[in-house]
Amino acid sequence: MTTATNRIALVTGANKGLGYETGRQLAQQSILVLLGCRSAAKGRAAEKELRKEGLAAEFIQLDVTKSDQVVKAAALIRKRFGKLDILVNNAGASFGENLFQNSTASVTGKALRKTFDVNFFGLVELTQKLLPLIEKSEAGRIVNVSSILASLAIHSKEGSLSYKPFAYDASKTAVNAFTIHLAAALSGTNIKVNSAHPGWVRTDMGGPKAPLTPSEGAKTAVRLATLGPDGPTGKFFHGEEELPW
Repeated sequence: MTTATNRIALVTGANKGLGYETGRQLAQQSILVLLGCRSAAKGRAAEKELRKEGLAAEFIQLDVTKSDQVVKAAALIRKRFGKLDILVNNAGASFGENLFQNSTASVTGKALRKTFDVNFFGLVELTQKLLPLIEKSEAGRIVNVSSILASLAIHSKEGSLSYKPFAYDASKTAVNAFTIHLAAALSGTNIKVNSAHPGWVRTDMGGPKAPLTPSEGAKTAVRLATLGPDGPTGKFFHGEEELPW
């Protein structure tokens, strides 16, 4: 584990579910967590709940699909802290398709674009804007929350995953490609970049039948966000299990 003192983390989509639990578990390691949320009311409520537990957490206005908010968030972090140690790109969404059906022949172009705007384009823009601050960290960590549904190796096997919501899966496959490319670009630095599959989690997206709680699902991202200097980079994990791209 890296030294906890004075570490700053930003978690996107942090007002509920996986994002909230990821922020909570990071804050429990004496890390100041910035809760990136679209809704100010929900973000401040999440901040209040974590502070009741004695945890260091602060709401920050951030819709990853809005460039002006991305720029403002980066400027705020630069002014207040001068660096960023951990970025967890957790914000994600699915539009216009049933996550438990194959939507390849029916998903609309509009749904594809909206899904990619949140899950991929917003994630890339935010990471690029924050990268100069992460480069100032002694041990920068970037975690891209992906999904096993992104794995082309698994999907292409006969009798593999039956869930094939095309827009969502394709956006997460693109996220994995970004992970690989960014890790290569940062090779030889003290920054590690990895993708996390949280598992099937009981969230608004995962539904009530999912076997994992948000607390359990957050563990993979938290582990990757706090890797030591000998930890992996450019990999895809669920827990400590490396997954195929």
